Amino acid sequence: MLAACDETFLLLPQLAGMQVECMEVREGRVVIEASTPERAPVPCPGCRTPSERVHSRYGRRLADAPCAGRGVVIELSVRRLFCDNGDCPRVTFAEQIEGLTFRYGRRTPGLQRLIAALGVVIAARAVARLALLLGIVISRMTVLRLVMALPDPAWATPRVLGIDEFATRKARRYGTILVDCETHQPLDLLPDRDADSVAT
Repeated sequence: MLAACDETFLLLPQLAGMQVECMEVREGRVVIEASTPERAPVPCPGCRTPSERVHSRYGRRLADAPCAGRGVVIELSVRRLFCDNGDCPRVTFAEQIEGLTFRYGRRTPGLQRLIAALGVVIAARAVARLALLLGIVISRMTVLRLVMALPDPAWATPRVLGIDEFATRKARRYGTILVDCETHQPLDLLPDRDADSVAT
């Protein structure tokens, strides 16, 4: 077992506070086996009451950002805990580790941010191909979902507004794009090319 102060955590800060049992290369990927500490209290997501009474443990398999050109997989053992607040509708809940897990997630937040940033810069199909070279298996549709989930960038009312139309289906369906002509930042996409939509 690797101690919490081990130099491993300089390269993998997302595992800080975890108990790392094993780290090895399997089939060209770095596989890290880790678990959450037994006695750390976790607040219930429903009522925020801290609990450390363990119901059971289960395994999660998380893809992480590549390291030294190899894909990284974290095999993490997490706890399911009882909520001791009798007024809370939750009887048990699974712990989430900040910066490492989220509900139903199969990738770490760091890898999600990396893929979304690549998806903004280059096409989704190109990201999926590039990801394979880095040891990450992801589909172009997943890349598109991550990009679409990003919050829209903040913008001020432009001084010079550019308006142009584009076809989503030639000769049948058109949309309108609004652009700040000074910063060249796209501001909005309208679902049609009607004058009323633009005026609004």
